[in-house]
Order: sequence, then C-alpha cells, then structure tokens
Amino acid sequence: DVQLQASGGGLVQAGGSLRLSCAASGFTFDDYAIGWFRQAPGKEREGVSCVSASNGSTYSADSVKGRFTISSDNAKNTVYLQMNSLKPEDTAVYYCAAGYRHCADFGSWGRGTLVTVSS
Repeated sequence: DVQLQASGGGLVQAGGSLRLSCAASGFTFDDYAIGWFRQAPGKEREGVSCVSASNGSTYSADSVKGRFTISSDNAKNTVYLQMNSLKPEDTAVYYCAAGYRHCADFGSWGRGTLVTVSS
C-alpha cells in the first residue's frame, strides 16, 4: 500500500523558515519521483518542487526558486522541502506525491500539511 505522509507545517512569520517532510512507504522509493504541491484557499493546486528518481534532478517553480530547496534521504525514504524567506503568499496546504521515475503523472498522494505565513 503506497503511503505518503507530509508533516512539518505550521504558523510562521514572513521571512521565517519551515522544513516539510514527506515520509514514503509501500513502494521502492528509489524508483519514484517525489513532488511537492500546494493549494491556497480559492486557488488551483500548483507544483512547487520535485526530485526525479531517474537522474536525481530537481525542479522548482519560479515562485520559489532561491527560497525553497528539495532534498531526498533515500535511507529514510523521506523527501524534504526546506522553505526559507517565507512570504504570506506561500500560505497553503502542501502535499507530496509520487510518480514513477519522472516528475510527471503523480499517481499517489498524501494528506497535506498546512503552512500559514503571517505578515
């Protein structure tokens, strides 16, 4: 059973930092890309960042480049999203998802974790 558990959300002031974790189980972690997505109230879900299993490449949305860093600890089957210089517009529910090999076709999703950035 594929399971993804996102954690680490919370309330932080603008300019602060948070680190989200996505713990994965039920599949061969090394074979899957893990992506982070977010959905703000009243807005569509958007991709934030992804780490590919096929070549270890990482991708980030322009809105978070230079502020957010995705990393993977294969020994712990966990992907992290380090979020620095947070802005109120980063407020959203953050989800992690898994896709086979590449940062596309994410078929498995975890429950989200809420990030609230106060101004």
